[in-house]
Formats: sequence, structure tokens, C-alpha cells
Amino acid sequence: MKKIEHIGIAVKDLETSNELFASLFGKKHYKIEAVESEGVMTSFFKAGPNKIELLQATNDDSPIAKFIEKKGEGIHHIAFAVSNIEKEIKRLKSEGFRMIHDQPKKGADNKLIAFLHPKATNGVLIELCQEIKD
Repeated sequence: MKKIEHIGIAVKDLETSNELFASLFGKKHYKIEAVESEGVMTSFFKAGPNKIELLQATNDDSPIAKFIEKKGEGIHHIAFAVSNIEKEIKRLKSEGFRMIHDQPKKGADNKLIAFLHPKATNGVLIELCQEIKD
């Protein structure tokens, strides 16, 4: 793993949260993007060298809707940048980690993504991210 790619925060209302984080960071989000396969609308902010991803559910069955129902708004996941996501999934599985995704899938912000199950990582949802090369 190369670095923390972003921190994901589950929010009930993306518009209100965008205003709050724009005030906090002193600048607006740089991207809003829907990820239909996950039932989520995302908004990205840069905070120095780091990124924050706000996530709002677009349907009641989405993982974000279920997370907010169970735990409320707040930190949802920590994402780590990797050079080769398939190799990293294979390595982590060989180390005994349980994956939510055994194969990478397209995520937001031009990334291939895969999640580790939080039961395998002390309750923290970990996302692997690899930049999609054109």
C-alpha cells in the first residue's frame, strides 16, 4: 500500500454536507459523481495532500443507507492507494483477510476498488484503490 488515498464519510444530505465541508476547508468540492452499482452519490474535497469523499445513499438498500441507519453519519471507510489491486487482493487473501470484493470493480474518481470486510480489520472498513490508466 502506497498511501491513504482518501477518507470516506457517510452523510444524509450531500448538498448540506458540501456546504459544511466547503466552509471547513475554505474551498468547494472538485467533483460530484454517482456510483450506480453502490447506490451512492459522492463528492470529493482536497484537504492539503489528502482527499475526503462524502457519500450519500441514492436508495434505501445501498450500503451507505444501511450504514447511516445503523451507526449514523460519520467516517465510513479509509481508502489506500495500491499499485496493483489484483495482486494486493491476492496477497491479503493469502494472509487470511476476508474480502467483500474478490475482484476489483469500477468506483468513483477514476479508480478500481475493492473492500476488505471490517470484521477482518478491527471494525474498520478498508478500501483498496488503483488509478485506472487510460
